[in-house]
Amino acid sequence: MPSPKPVNDEPCPVARSVDVIGDRWALLIVRDAFDGMRRFGDFQRNLGVARNILSDRLRKLVAAGILETRPASDGTAYQEYALTAKGENLFPVVVALRQWGERHMFRQGERHSVLIDKRTGKPIPLMAPRTKDGGVLAPVASEVRKAR
Repeated sequence: MPSPKPVNDEPCPVARSVDVIGDRWALLIVRDAFDGMRRFGDFQRNLGVARNILSDRLRKLVAAGILETRPASDGTAYQEYALTAKGENLFPVVVALRQWGERHMFRQGERHSVLIDKRTGKPIPLMAPRTKDGGVLAPVASEVRKAR
């Protein structure tokens, strides 16, 4: 069986992105980092993931520039993980996945979490690609073109 093509050779930005954040644990770590988690033990307790898998995913996210390590903010010998600017740019991706899940992965009336705007106390508006004039962009109204 031939080995898979290295993703860094892929011309598709989706394929390259999935190579870095497409793993279940990687995305859930990023989600938890947005929710304020910083320490290995906190990620491990919240996710219930095996320590070796968590170590591997954290290492990969740091290597990809999505997370960075810092000395613990409380002065202890621990280290913390924080989102980089590159990692913070994943916020719309996490929000879109959350909203898709809220809409499609729960039965009617089933309880689930909702992302709230702290300023208004209301759920944030649905993420959607927009046209230049502000309308919602439908998939049929878009196309992929190779950049030069």
